[in-house]
Amino acid sequence: MAERGEHTATTQRTPKTASSVHDITAEKPPFGSRFLTNDADVWSQNAWDHVPPPTDQDQVISAALVKQKGAPIPDEEKSKYNEKPARHWDNFYKANASNFFRNRKWLHLEFPELKAAAEPDAGAMVIAEVGCGAGNAVFPLLSANQNPHLSLKAYDYSAHAVKLVQNNPLYISPPLGTIEAAVWDLTASTLPPSLSPGTVDILTLVFVMSALHPQEWANAVSNVHKLLKPGGLLLLRDYGRYDLTQLRFKGGRLLDDNFYIRGDKTRVYFFELDELALLFTGSPAPAAAKADTTVQVVEETDDHNHTGMSTPDTTASPCASSPGQTETAADAAQSLAESISASVPGAIHPVLAQPHDGATAHPLFAIEQLGVDRRLIVNRKRQLKMYRVWMQGKFRKL
Repeated sequence: MAERGEHTATTQRTPKTASSVHDITAEKPPFGSRFLTNDADVWSQNAWDHVPPPTDQDQVISAALVKQKGAPIPDEEKSKYNEKPARHWDNFYKANASNFFRNRKWLHLEFPELKAAAEPDAGAMVIAEVGCGAGNAVFPLLSANQNPHLSLKAYDYSAHAVKLVQNNPLYISPPLGTIEAAVWDLTASTLPPSLSPGTVDILTLVFVMSALHPQEWANAVSNVHKLLKPGGLLLLRDYGRYDLTQLRFKGGRLLDDNFYIRGDKTRVYFFELDELALLFTGSPAPAAAKADTTVQVVEETDDHNHTGMSTPDTTASPCASSPGQTETAADAAQSLAESISASVPGAIHPVLAQPHDGATAHPLFAIEQLGVDRRLIVNRKRQLKMYRVWMQGKFRKL
């Protein structure tokens, strides 16, 4: 496939050496990404970063949504997809084994905190990957680890996925540090048996929240908060609203607004920035997270998975509510969420406008980074343009 690395012999490339996340306080954007500044150049590369949607994208989106909403999944059939979703992921991993996803080596660029934790002098560190799948994120980290005191925890609610991890040679004989994998549901009422509350330094959720039913979000966020140490870091990447994959869904796939069933019966939700901000901080995303940034052209290699390979185009300064936030401020945040939902139907899932229960009393996290990655994938052989949208965030436990 072109988006997995096809290129011409005349193209000059330099390895990507840094994340292209933009610090809104920086005068210049970082190097390491590829930007399209001349439309005539679009077919010269197979991928471009931070590309704004085309002028007719609103019409494309509207047409796709009309077709999807015209043939949703019948209400009486929804329960079979929402009950025991882990079994569908079991079937997925049985069918695809460990060959479907490429190793996520790009994570050390997008989340340098992971690389820092694996340095020789990093000291005792606990990193938990929730939704580990076949270990495509945890094993590259284990392979590069130079920290003898690094403890890796890998969890998934698919028992078959966990077996794939446990049967990996790196798991059986880790080169340095320790690794443990177990079956655990992020939405469960209990924590993993091998972890006590407040013991995890870094927790990763990579394309995980989107697999949950919106009614499960609050419990998932609560469990993440319980596992992390005070000041611990959550690293998140997931699908963004109106990503190509959302618009490609046909009739008979729509469970709820922006929530779908794939052909393999696994679920996927497509997020807005405000939804992620509300989930983890209780407040909508700051304006800086939604701003566009002027950038320059810099080449990169395409050596990572096309399902999660680039970086957000904006970074929000730490801006979540402080621990001293009053109930009045929390009520104001909820009212704002309700107003966003009312003014832009479907922009915010209704579950986020509901009163918070005790398990998700905000503020829980502060935003260290939150942005959108809009990427243009080009199939030069077929002359096709494919617009991808991902969300990426870093949230610090308060």
